Amino acid sequence: MISDSLQRALIAHLESWGLRRFTSDDAYFQWQRQLLSAQELSALHGHVERKRQGSAADEVAFYDATAHPRILPVLYSQRYDYYLTIGSLVASRIADAQTVLDFGCGVGILTTFYAKRFPHIRFVGVDRSAVSISQAQDKAKALGLENLRFDCREVAREPLPGRFDLVVATHALVQVEQDPGLPSRDWTTFERAHDVHQQSQFEERTGIGTRLDRLCAALSTPGRMIVFEKTRQLSRRVPFQRALTGRGLSLVEQPEPIRYRLVEEIADDGPFYLMKNEGRERLAWDESPEPDEGLPFNPSVTKPAAAGSDEPLYENHHASAQAAWQRLHNRSIVKETTKTETDGRQLHVEFGRSDEGRYLYCANTFDRRQLVIVEPARAAMLDAYYHEIAGG
Repeated sequence: MISDSLQRALIAHLESWGLRRFTSDDAYFQWQRQLLSAQELSALHGHVERKRQGSAADEVAFYDATAHPRILPVLYSQRYDYYLTIGSLVASRIADAQTVLDFGCGVGILTTFYAKRFPHIRFVGVDRSAVSISQAQDKAKALGLENLRFDCREVAREPLPGRFDLVVATHALVQVEQDPGLPSRDWTTFERAHDVHQQSQFEERTGIGTRLDRLCAALSTPGRMIVFEKTRQLSRRVPFQRALTGRGLSLVEQPEPIRYRLVEEIADDGPFYLMKNEGRERLAWDESPEPDEGLPFNPSVTKPAAAGSDEPLYENHHASAQAAWQRLHNRSIVKETTKTETDGRQLHVEFGRSDEGRYLYCANTFDRRQLVIVEPARAAMLDAYYHEIAGG
């Protein structure tokens, strides 16, 4: 349970870093232009693009640049709700630790909060950006935090310093955010094969293999680990969870998907994991799609739309579209295509008839599911959509 006093303390801490909370993009970017020059903004955008497209060195250069005292509060205010949400979740699970490692701590926004909140616990923050670590050290000194130290370290080349009761890694393990993950066995299922080679490739591409090995080596026995990454997509969540279990980590509580704001944008992220490295596993790891907001299938839902409406009789773009497709009455396929796309994913698209109307169903091995049903008189629209998808 996250207390009101914890939330208030974290809000005050974020404000001490100069962070501001915005709910309007217009207001945020106006503030950004007031604080930063056109040259600074141009340089920042260049770093963002190189980080997105470039190497690990480009990523470090980005974090070095954003640790500048003028840039830091402006850029990181976009992540205000992230810090508020994740900081509260982590802080509410720290109290019984004696030593805590904050891996990928950046400039130490949350690390300094944890150390201030729990003066009886020893904290170490680690990051590979030297400028970020320097900024973190200055802040810790200004706050008089004697229970906290920071260390600049690249874990791909050297082990982590010491052993810890609790290891925290939030948005620090998965290097490649665009990696599609592990494909399902085929387009009809969400299940993944237990392919050691595919798993190893995923861990290497995303950088989590070496990083998790280092974190586990730094974890005391018994010890706990908190992890929160951009792995909400099932094709990424499954191999990520397998990487955790493969290193002897078991669940302490059920993983929690997290939603927070990036100014106006809503981020569906996580899950948030709390794990341990000793004892029998009592909670099962879930490799199924999470419950979605797709419209439940019911023939009464597909009654004709109002005159002149362009709305389909039924539409579902979630995992539950597969169950709805399977429940169509007297389904008859008019056209179908199954092919392997250039990125290796298998795609199936199907146009057909059912008692409910004319339907289009689309599925692939990276968990896309889509079902659209229209009246027979509007079948040409779905036919055109079928050819568009099938043609790539």
